[in-house]
Amino acid sequence: MKKIQILGMGCAKCAKLYAATEAAAKEMGIEYEMEKVNDIDKITEMGVMMTPALAINGEVKFAGRVPAVADLKKTIAEAK
Repeated sequence: MKKIQILGMGCAKCAKLYAATEAAAKEMGIEYEMEKVNDIDKITEMGVMMTPALAINGEVKFAGRVPAVADLKKTIAEAK
């Protein structure tokens, strides 16, 4: 199972990234767990300076933007 985290303080882009990532994971039919991380200390501990950010299994994949669903699928599929 992949642990997918959306890092952000709850802005509109954070919500958009959460929705797009969840849609991508559902379309792929994989087992996953989604988590919203809105604690600024945890976000900075992960090395993220711009939100929204996406982390899979604890590794930050995107920060400061909302990638296309196709890019999200590719990233989720390649994540270890």
